[in-house]
Amino acid sequence: MKNLLAPICAALLLLSAPAWADISRDDAAAVAQRASGGRVLSVEKAGSARRVKIVTAKGEVRVIMVDAATGRVQ
Repeated sequence: MKNLLAPICAALLLLSAPAWADISRDDAAAVAQRASGGRVLSVEKAGSARRVKIVTAKGEVRVIMVDAATGRVQ
């Protein structure tokens, strides 16, 4: 039984890692840039999301919220 405890604990830790792992600022910027086609001005942490400020080709400033856990646009 002792031989099984370490692999089981390691597996549980690996499976639970996404629960506390946030995407990086660079990843959030890349997601927002792909979604808008604009240029990234800033990235800030906003609760459980990343707030990415973008300027479009027309000169409009937009804010895109990217979920920090999943990396998806909200």
